[in-house]
Amino acid sequence: MERRKFLLKVAASVVVASVALAGCTVTKPTRTTSRANPVARKHDIDASVDASIKRLGAQSADAMNLIRKAHGILVFPSVIGGAFWVGGQYGEGALRVKGKMGGGSQAYYSIASASFGPQIGAQSKAVFFLFMTPAALHRFVTGPGWSGGVDASVAAARIGANGSVDSRTAQQPVIAFALTNAGLMASLALEGTKITKLKP
Repeated sequence: MERRKFLLKVAASVVVASVALAGCTVTKPTRTTSRANPVARKHDIDASVDASIKRLGAQSADAMNLIRKAHGILVFPSVIGGAFWVGGQYGEGALRVKGKMGGGSQAYYSIASASFGPQIGAQSKAVFFLFMTPAALHRFVTGPGWSGGVDASVAAARIGANGSVDSRTAQQPVIAFALTNAGLMASLALEGTKITKLKP
């Protein structure tokens, strides 16, 4: 466990350095100048979430239909990853519940994962988690987050041509997919992902 924490810290440090060298982002990342100001930080996250949802709507009607049916959505607008040999990903996002999709966020979270391999350069993607049942949303909201790996009920959406989503995906309690500059990713690896609620 201690080794994993160390690897996550190392990966996060390398990602920060790689971001300075990279120019590829899906949406504008949270400004570093706002991090000391919690209100401004949340405002930046919310603005990026709005932009990501809008961009998703232009890419996939199927994905937007799923969002409309969801009881809650957790959006990480800019998950940055990729570095020299020690890879990792990190991003911050917001949870919105049904009935308040356009009116504000219920809570804010971070997402992080560590990996190894020749990942040269930084990549950015927007990651979406859709809670399709009230029970799945309640379990996430009342729980401590997902540590060391996402919940077993989370299914990575299968994306087809032109942004189409496999119909079987909609039957899952929680659906996850990612949007890059090139469109929806065909697959999304969730192993080793940690989601933590941000402190106020």
